[in-house]
Amino acid sequence: MSDKYQSFTQSKIGQIVAKNLGLPQPTALDRYSAGDPLVKGTVLTGGRGRIADDLAGLLAQLGIESVDAHADGQKYKGLVFDATGITDVAGLVELQQFFTPVLRSLKSCARVIVIGTPPELVEGAEKIAQRGLEGFTRSLGKEIGKGSTVQLVYVAEGYENSLLSTLGFFLSPKSAYVSGQVARIGAHKEKKAAAVADWTRPLEGKVAFVTGASRGIGEEIARVLHRDGAKIVGLDVPQAADDLVKVMNELGGDWLTLDITAADAPQRIAQHLKDNHGGVDIVVHNAGVTMDKKLANQTPERFGKVLEINLLAPELITDELLKQKVINANGRVVGVASIAGIAGNLGQTSYAASKAGVIGFVDSLATQLKDGITINAVAPGFIITAMTAAVPFATREVGQRLNAMSQGGLPVDVAETIAWYASPASTAVNGNVVRVCGQMMLGA
Repeated sequence: MSDKYQSFTQSKIGQIVAKNLGLPQPTALDRYSAGDPLVKGTVLTGGRGRIADDLAGLLAQLGIESVDAHADGQKYKGLVFDATGITDVAGLVELQQFFTPVLRSLKSCARVIVIGTPPELVEGAEKIAQRGLEGFTRSLGKEIGKGSTVQLVYVAEGYENSLLSTLGFFLSPKSAYVSGQVARIGAHKEKKAAAVADWTRPLEGKVAFVTGASRGIGEEIARVLHRDGAKIVGLDVPQAADDLVKVMNELGGDWLTLDITAADAPQRIAQHLKDNHGGVDIVVHNAGVTMDKKLANQTPERFGKVLEINLLAPELITDELLKQKVINANGRVVGVASIAGIAGNLGQTSYAASKAGVIGFVDSLATQLKDGITINAVAPGFIITAMTAAVPFATREVGQRLNAMSQGGLPVDVAETIAWYASPASTAVNGNVVRVCGQMMLGA
């Protein structure tokens, strides 16, 4: 689906109208295509701490060119600042000293990463200063403009070499619609990241199970994981069988049609994955519904159905897969939450409850999983799909413009975030909830 407003503002007459009326002029976002380098340009590094001296080497492993000194006239596609050496409030001024002189030297759709230490793992003045990084990065994300993004990555001591998959994601066009986010690496003392032989196909030899895979975001998740090398097993309701089979045939995948709320659904899924694939490496709980009504007009049946599909089914399916040891070592479980579960939304008490519950599901399991298995979630904002195209024009326009990028995201933006979680190199990325919302102005 296209964004007609964005197309208009990129025309000559549209640029004039938008400028004179003070209307938002969204930048066309860079997005990744198979075969592209992760970064088309140079990354400037800076800061001091545990990681500063190793940044050039880490980026080189990803094929990313970097420099550690600003040169007049040089334009940068990315900035990476190591703030792990900031141990008191006075040290936070180093952020201004590094960023202010170079922000006007950024290309469009640039990427900015600040690396810190998880505040919960330190004490006193250092804890205060490290927590301050969140306000800095979120504010910079709202003012940087030109389709650029800003992220904060907290890295626990000893997990510096587990940064690769996260650097590759946040510095590349794969994170086009992710900004103002906080990611944690090694916060729960996970296993160290596994090696990746080929960064263009990090999921080679892996089996990925995706629910709701016949269309929309689920279909795009299947396509991106397949692009990265995974064998896809798609699931959807029997009514969507034709679309599901078509997509899976195109991807050389397998399929399963059933209602995930059926009493025997977890057992049937586990049996199918064991019998046909010997297990599964990636489980993506994408299937979901909305049955929106103000609470005063809700019925127990509608309210309960949303909870059952969006939250209870993923919980029961995951429990069964873990119980039967169907999820392989270094496996991945990914939930799809929503900004509605973080900020709430009019008429969506049932949906928001279910999506907030997905976040609770992640929190609950993150410290319990073993054998390198992780659980994370994405929380999409306004994603342009056939479903959102049916939203009334005024509501749709507000939804698309009320973020730092003044535009809606695409299904591929959600899929790319899930692919980052799915990477074997993301073993230390556990218990995270990352919003894919263009840094929407609602919520944290």
